[in-house]
Amino acid sequence: MTQATSLRRGWTTGSCATAAAKAAWSLLMTGDCPDPVTISLPGGKEAAFALDGSGRNGGSAWASVIKDAGDDPDVTHGALITVHVEAAPAESGVIFRAGEGVGTITQPGLPLPPGEPAINPVPRAMIRAALEQITPGPVDACVTISIANGEKLAERTLNARLGILGGLSVLGTTGVVIPYSCSAWIHSIHRGVDVARALALPHIAGSTGATSENAIRKLYGLSDSALIEMGDFAGGFLKYLRRHSVPRLTIAGGLAKMTKLAQGHLDLHSSRSLADPQALERLAAPLRLSKAQIDRLKDAQTIAQGYAALDDERLGELIAQRAARIARETLDDPGCQLDVVIFDRQGTMIGRSAVS
Repeated sequence: MTQATSLRRGWTTGSCATAAAKAAWSLLMTGDCPDPVTISLPGGKEAAFALDGSGRNGGSAWASVIKDAGDDPDVTHGALITVHVEAAPAESGVIFRAGEGVGTITQPGLPLPPGEPAINPVPRAMIRAALEQITPGPVDACVTISIANGEKLAERTLNARLGILGGLSVLGTTGVVIPYSCSAWIHSIHRGVDVARALALPHIAGSTGATSENAIRKLYGLSDSALIEMGDFAGGFLKYLRRHSVPRLTIAGGLAKMTKLAQGHLDLHSSRSLADPQALERLAAPLRLSKAQIDRLKDAQTIAQGYAALDDERLGELIAQRAARIARETLDDPGCQLDVVIFDRQGTMIGRSAVS
């Protein structure tokens, strides 16, 4: 989004955990705890973080950082991230553990195997590099990351559906949070597909919201792991599936967003694509609209009003068919069966394409 360029950027959970780990390791190894502490980001730049607290207790030390996500509406903005470190046996390498508020992976398909703490590969690499800045050479350390209130915050994410239980994930690929980039949502979409593929699910469904998700769950009897909350990111979802094929795919959504898809829009957000009621006239051409229907459509201000004005139940099927054609072209995977299902605000099906 263009507005992101004028908004303040923030730091990923992985960057905050790296800063806390480096400060704690420095305190343990040298007796000195830098504040602020400077870390290297994956792109080569450096960033400094102020500590919220630090301490040492015998053979272990800890430091904490309060996450600043900038102007992004990140659920972890303001969260207290604490890292405890202690020396590990020789040749152990860096061992990562999930403290309170950090989840554990329980399903296959994610970048790390089941049983591992949900600390992603890039943050792990950042932490290893940061510790080596304090003690050059291979580091043997046990690093435990905790996020205050993380288990409660995780209820506002898709972690449970991805099989990450007990708390949040420590994420970040660049170390920087770009406001309203929706990178966390897109990350969840990709990981949801990965989990479904690892579980060898024969059929998955991407939905635009809660109503369509609940409706498609009931229609096809799908499990939680088969349901991907794609939101407005139909294009990103389909393009990822182009490279990570599944046997069968359903796209489910409300009338307005599926009309946008039928118009050829792959980003369904209201600020980035418009649902034009007049587009219904083109989509409904096979119905041979009467002059009275066309006249009523001209007065429509929304897709819902236009749909009601045309008053033909066959229109939902035509929209679904056209949306399925756009989705099929974007997916570009002849081996995947695909259909589109449209629901109204009450979750009643009003359009459905054939499975192709």
